Amino acid sequence: MNEITLKATIENIPQATAFIDEALEAAACSMKAQMQIDVAMDELFGNIARYAYAPGEGEATVRFHFQEETRTASITLIDSGIPFNPLSVAEPDTTSAAQDRPIGGLGIFLVRKTMDDMAYEYRDGKNILTIRKKI
Repeated sequence: MNEITLKATIENIPQATAFIDEALEAAACSMKAQMQIDVAMDELFGNIARYAYAPGEGEATVRFHFQEETRTASITLIDSGIPFNPLSVAEPDTTSAAQDRPIGGLGIFLVRKTMDDMAYEYRDGKNILTIRKKI
């Protein structure tokens, strides 16, 4: 398992994503799966940066684990910010016109649709979110 801990800032999204991309490339990940994971990383790390510590700041740890037998990448994001379970967010109504829908909520929806599994727990004062994707 590899991990990196960064300040939870928008400016560090590229560094967090590059860390994951390096591990995905070493695991011979398909370009399609890598792009889907990159979008998920942008959304999830961005949410931590924007909301977890607001108005203050803190750190986020990104962990990568690859299960060779199942060709599954697991990425875990950990922060000590405000408790927030993204799995408890109701799915947006994508049937109504965009101008009639409230702003927000599509990023988590997209992550849920493109990943094979998503799990959340709040333990020891930390948000722990894991996404999994067969690569």
